[in-house]
Amino acid sequence: MKSFFKWLGIGLGVVLLIVLIAGLIVHKPRPEGITGPEADALARKMMAAVDQTAWDSTRYIGWTFTGVHDYLWDRKDDLVDVRWNNHRVVLHTPTRKGIVWTDDERVEEPEKLIDKAWFYFTNDSFWLLAFNKVFDSGTERAVVPQSDGSDALLVTYNSGGVTPGDSYLWILDEEGKPEAWRMWVKVLPIGGLSFSWENWQELSTGAQVALDHKNALVNVALASVRGGDTLDDLGVQVNPFAEAKEMAIGN
Repeated sequence: MKSFFKWLGIGLGVVLLIVLIAGLIVHKPRPEGITGPEADALARKMMAAVDQTAWDSTRYIGWTFTGVHDYLWDRKDDLVDVRWNNHRVVLHTPTRKGIVWTDDERVEEPEKLIDKAWFYFTNDSFWLLAFNKVFDSGTERAVVPQSDGSDALLVTYNSGGVTPGDSYLWILDEEGKPEAWRMWVKVLPIGGLSFSWENWQELSTGAQVALDHKNALVNVALASVRGGDTLDDLGVQVNPFAEAKEMAIGN
């Protein structure tokens, strides 16, 4: 038995060493870029390529994130309906107040589930429309020249979100539409991991959205993405935010 645990320990050590070496090989330091008007112009080019004007006029968005989190978002009133497993949270995003149901029963002490819903929404909506957040308060933009002669856009979030200080390097096509990004984020020990932005879809409002974000191991996939000016445009017959508004969570 002692011999078994000895070899088990050695085996785990070898696995951890391989993971560490692989991480060091894959890891890339965050690049330095040039800030200023050229960076801002490149950011605006990217936003135009995904039709920022159409996004601005899209009030309601619904989508499913990686098959496990379902969302219906009222962007005008800053309310989002978040559903996973047997939980449902209607969250007012600026105040992080909300109403919670589990198994269709109201939860009287909802704070932990509200915090979880806010974390899910902040992360999952970023994969939906991070390109619309490059001019958010606390952001810094920089142009990073690439080996093929093109320019990439480095965006650093010095404040806000779940993990302030994160950076994303957008790889763009000639029109400015995102093809991929590289990430330097606190939740990942390896810097510079790349995920594609592909399988672009145009919503009924004209807004552009990428359904797939792939690397060699996983696909961060969005499904059932729809947008519109009214809930009826999304096929929603009953307003899920009515009770939240009555309780002064929203406007």
